[in-house]
Amino acid sequence: MIPIGSLVNGAAIIGGSIIGILLHSRFPERIREIIFQALGLGVLLIGIQMSLKVEDILVVIFSLIIGGIGGELLRLDTLFERGAGWLKKKVGSKDTGFIDGMITASLIFCIGAMAIIGSFEEGINGDTTILFTKAMLDGFASIALASSYGIGVLFSFIPVIIYQSALTLFAGSFQDWFSPMIISQLTATGGLLIIGISVTLLDIKRINLANLLPSLGVVIALTAILN
Repeated sequence: MIPIGSLVNGAAIIGGSIIGILLHSRFPERIREIIFQALGLGVLLIGIQMSLKVEDILVVIFSLIIGGIGGELLRLDTLFERGAGWLKKKVGSKDTGFIDGMITASLIFCIGAMAIIGSFEEGINGDTTILFTKAMLDGFASIALASSYGIGVLFSFIPVIIYQSALTLFAGSFQDWFSPMIISQLTATGGLLIIGISVTLLDIKRINLANLLPSLGVVIALTAILN
């Protein structure tokens, strides 16, 4: 099975990033700031909508705690930074915002209801509508991000394609295993992580989201065991 939706999504990120990079030098600092504020508020709204789909709040909270501890022990943030740093050297970029841009964009594009549910829809039903819609939204978002962070945003297409393609193939193989309860809990947990991204974008507090990523796997396991 070819994950068409994920490939189109990756292409949209590349296209949007190129436009953002070309506009980078033309945006004064105050314009870049207002773009970040607008994007932060939009991401906050998305996160709130997703988190309200929660079915069992205690399971979500424990998943975040357990996942966060696991992420800290594994030092996922360091691994991501090293990976982005390695890629930066390979492409010969001197952009100081490369690593932050790639990691921030990857988190925004990967941790969301559309990424999860869209990948499941393609894997289970062969329906790419959600991922095509996400591709359009990510394309516009990458323009704003790349205009501020630079070329690092463009390379976020790599983890997006890998992550969503894996979800699509996984869902296609284990489609009977995912109940509406699991999808709701997974969406709510992802929503809280999205809120964390908005808090960082709005420069309120930097949250170590990379180390909280294991909570997405933990919430699936706990929900399956308890329900």
